[in-house]
Amino acid sequence: MKIHEVIKELNQLSPPSYALSWDNVGLSLGDSNREVKKILVTLDVTNKVVEYAISNQVDFIISHHPLIFSPMKQINDSTVLGNKILKLAAKEIGCFAMHTNFDAVGGMAELAKERLQLEETKPFCECVEVDEKIEGIGRIGYLPKEMTVSQCADFVKQQFNLSSVAVYGDLERKVKKVAVSPGSGRHMIEDALSQQVELFITGDIGHHEGLDAIDGNLAVIDAGHYGLEHIFVPFVADYLTKVLSKDILVEQMEASTPFVIR
Repeated sequence: MKIHEVIKELNQLSPPSYALSWDNVGLSLGDSNREVKKILVTLDVTNKVVEYAISNQVDFIISHHPLIFSPMKQINDSTVLGNKILKLAAKEIGCFAMHTNFDAVGGMAELAKERLQLEETKPFCECVEVDEKIEGIGRIGYLPKEMTVSQCADFVKQQFNLSSVAVYGDLERKVKKVAVSPGSGRHMIEDALSQQVELFITGDIGHHEGLDAIDGNLAVIDAGHYGLEHIFVPFVADYLTKVLSKDILVEQMEASTPFVIR
């Protein structure tokens, strides 16, 4: 099976037409006609992922976050990214990213909705319309029952296998209408406020966004960028195992946050 044939199956799950305009999804590195025998699914293409792929004869890396996100004028060994690209290219290892298209369709937003057991949901924020169908990179809906913010924080930790989350707002406030956006939701505070959301579950909330949320009577659970997105890895690995030829080995590189809380 060739790389472009694997890509066809991935695009069936999350069409690239649903990616946001600023994103860089698809095949960022590699020969689409290369034969694939081993695939590695990961959240980010880190140095650890690159070294593992090289040491274990991986042909194709599928990540959530793109290897190449911003335009590059040079690719050489003077930068971290340049080094990774050179190492992967030398071993002819392809890299493919499913980012905001996976957030919106076939994956992340729906997975987060299911884990939180949200009801009466609809797309939330940065919506994209393709063929008269509207999708968004998050979901807005209702919890199965009213909870305090504190109880919901524990629920999020349980459902996403997290040891900790950051909470903005009154822990004892009761909430039911929530929005969830995996990844970074720091620019979506106003969207949540405009739709009368009581609790926003996301990641990467900064000091000022947290203050704005509190001033707008919006509680926020910040599970970190990794916290709500690590579900990408097992989901995509399972999907590929089902749709690809049985002689292709699909491996997972467990996702992790780049920091620890002591």
